[in-house]
Amino acid sequence: MAKILIKNLLLRTQVGFNEHETGKKQDLLLNIKISYDTQGEEVTDNPEMALNYRDVCKSIIDVVESNNFNLIETVAQRALDVILENKRVKRAVVQVDKPHALRFSESVSVKLKVENKK
Repeated sequence: MAKILIKNLLLRTQVGFNEHETGKKQDLLLNIKISYDTQGEEVTDNPEMALNYRDVCKSIIDVVESNNFNLIETVAQRALDVILENKRVKRAVVQVDKPHALRFSESVSVKLKVENKK
């Protein structure tokens, strides 16, 4: 079992339902933890065997930046949906931070965890 950590993935999308948020893209920071079964790549050093975190990341970017959301919870769930498409993934955690969502705060965040039943 191995873990991949993607830290502070900065994305821009329309998120929010208040009048001052609609129609405007905002920054989001995603922190992602993926637990998965290795297939010997740690011993063989064979890239073909590795879980391709670049492809996972590109898919998350595409889903988040090409859609509009009311809630950061939905953003986290959509990212989890992308991650769980890979059958090797056993568990995943996605935290979405919305910087400056509240006055006097650095950010507001939500964290979702899921275990793959496949």
